[in-house]
Amino acid sequence: MPRALPLIYALGALLALPSLTAAQGGAEHRHEPPPQAQVAAPAPTREGDRPTVRAVLITEAPRIDGVLDEAVWAEANVVDTFVQQEPQEGEPASDRTEVRVLYDRGRLYIGVRAWASLPVTATEMRRDADRLFDEDNFQVIVDTFRDSRNGYMFLTTPLGAKLEQQVFDEGEGGGRGTTANVNRNWDGVWDAAARITDEGWTAEISIPFSTVRFVPSDAQVWGINFQRHIRRKNESVLWAPIPKAYTLTRVSLAGELQGLSGISRGLDLRVKPFLVGGVHNVHASPTVRTTDALRDIGFDARYGLTAGLNLDVTVNTDFAQVEVDEQQVNLTRFGLFFPEKRDFFLENSNFFTMGSGSAFTSTPVQTDLFFSRRIGLSNTGTPVPIIAGARVAGKSGKNNIGVLDIQTGEAFGRPGDNFFVGRYSRDVFQRSRVGAILINKDTLGGSAHYNRTFGVDAVLAPTRNLQINSYVAKTDTPGLDGNDMAFYGRVAYRDPRWNLWVNYLDVQDHFNAEAGFVQRTGIRTTKAYFGPTPRPEGGRVKLFEPMYVFTYITDQSNRMVGRQHHYMLGTTLRDDSFINVIFNQHLDVLDAGFRIRPDVTIPTGMYQMNEWIGTYNTAPGKRIYERLTVTRAEFYGGTRLQVAAAAGFRASSQFAAEVQYTRNDVKMPWGDFLVNQSTLRVDYTFSPRMTVRSLTQYNTATNELSNNIRFNFIYRPGSDLYIVYNDLSQTGLPADIFGKKDRQLVVKMTYLLQR
Repeated sequence: MPRALPLIYALGALLALPSLTAAQGGAEHRHEPPPQAQVAAPAPTREGDRPTVRAVLITEAPRIDGVLDEAVWAEANVVDTFVQQEPQEGEPASDRTEVRVLYDRGRLYIGVRAWASLPVTATEMRRDADRLFDEDNFQVIVDTFRDSRNGYMFLTTPLGAKLEQQVFDEGEGGGRGTTANVNRNWDGVWDAAARITDEGWTAEISIPFSTVRFVPSDAQVWGINFQRHIRRKNESVLWAPIPKAYTLTRVSLAGELQGLSGISRGLDLRVKPFLVGGVHNVHASPTVRTTDALRDIGFDARYGLTAGLNLDVTVNTDFAQVEVDEQQVNLTRFGLFFPEKRDFFLENSNFFTMGSGSAFTSTPVQTDLFFSRRIGLSNTGTPVPIIAGARVAGKSGKNNIGVLDIQTGEAFGRPGDNFFVGRYSRDVFQRSRVGAILINKDTLGGSAHYNRTFGVDAVLAPTRNLQINSYVAKTDTPGLDGNDMAFYGRVAYRDPRWNLWVNYLDVQDHFNAEAGFVQRTGIRTTKAYFGPTPRPEGGRVKLFEPMYVFTYITDQSNRMVGRQHHYMLGTTLRDDSFINVIFNQHLDVLDAGFRIRPDVTIPTGMYQMNEWIGTYNTAPGKRIYERLTVTRAEFYGGTRLQVAAAAGFRASSQFAAEVQYTRNDVKMPWGDFLVNQSTLRVDYTFSPRMTVRSLTQYNTATNELSNNIRFNFIYRPGSDLYIVYNDLSQTGLPADIFGKKDRQLVVKMTYLLQR
């Protein structure tokens, strides 16, 4: 262990000392909760003894306005027993929460009354904003198939903001951070409204049964759980208790929703036509300028083949409303991962995934067999026209089915491609599955090029805390014969105290998944993770995350070409501010030089590099917040100093702004260079249904200044109006920094027809 490492752990020990400051909040603002708020009995915690709630059938629907004043709410059974997950696991909730559940043939209704002994924290109204998790909120998850694996999660806040996501395999399997098993970009049709009161806040939620899938039967029993976050107390409370190591996505620990009977999805047909109009102006030089009108029409449609399977069709697909990618600085010789943002490819995306996902975070060896950004986007991210496509995805009993076929048109002087993906898996045992995938890419025209990928995989969960993942895959490409296999395996153990896993990835030289994302071929990578998660009972520290990760990379002849020792101590304080100290020891073998800048090439050789990283993030719920990361590293015979800083300000529930700045100062014998990247994001929210966001980015590596302004009005659930302005400038001189070179203004309108 490096001599400096005890400093990391000494810092953690100091932070664990009891706090000398007063508790957060002010008594002068205190609202007295009802007496029973402090004496609610803990919910049952034994496995197999989950709480239940019975939904009550109604004939007259309540008005979704955030006020529980209709008589039908008095008919509902009351759920009021919540227990803490944070900060004192298993203790009764300090503030009372009441939840009521009603339904009619077409919708599920949830009413919430949340008492608050301190003022609520609510400054965000934008739909799907990350910040919604950091403020006061109420969340519900429903496991409609009652398979203890998958669910639909809905969140609302005291301002009526909305966020929804699909959860697969309990949101696990991808390593630290985000995972493909939680689809934050799912755009479900539902409604919510809320009101802040003198006693706290209230909310009403309406979820159409056509928004979720379930097994058809007259009597339904669903898994369900409720969670409330009380920001000023940093308190999270649940109806069905879940240990601190897990989140609400742990649907195998959910309670039961009973009493649903005779519910209907209707005809289960949704048609969403769209109309696009606009103008595109290119100013190539002071004397060359072109202007083109933009106009298009198309539609998306969905039909429920069965209660568990959807058929989606898209014709003349347009993604004008999609937010632009955030720029990244690449100081490696490997490709960067940009997430998918287009709606058609996001919903039910888990039915098409097979690969390592984020399990190799910070190691550039990610290998996913299917990556939907290969469809309809060039390698530089420029749109390629999509003529039409169809998709069948969903569950039929224990069978998980995904079939996708997309046809793209000619673009950039090359013919269109046809993409076909077939994915099947079957649930086995309680939380395990096995499956296979076939991916075929055919290029039209005289070249008759094709590329195929075949794979089989398994996810085994022999116990609640142990998970085993693996896949074997092969590609078929003309001219690349043999050595075209890939293998991935993962064994992971996680409980409230420990997080341990070992990953292994073998990608042969000719493995060529053209419809996937493969960062590196011809390597074998082993990565082992050791991470206890101590949680002090008192003091200023909420969670310690000490970590050691060892990565070892060889070529196909088992010659070492890379190695890393990663030491980290992450510390989350009681107010959710975060301190992180990292020390890395890298070894990288370059068999070929690579150009890191147009005028800087790093030569072949073996490079040993040490790296220190320090991070501090203020509590995310603050109106003014900051993030700062400083990296000082040895870098291919030289040095690299990186400073990444961000500051944000929420002036009100309507206006917010954030500025980000990253500076990379690299000095090497092969050449010096400086790369600066700046981002300004401004949001104005008129209401939860009407928002405008601007994103301005400047990168000195490419001398590009870009602006994206996006207005969205949801004039009825599922129907939107978008007005989007984009411009891109290539700036060579400071005097030309605001010279517009490529500008586009687009108006897009969609209208949901549903029966």
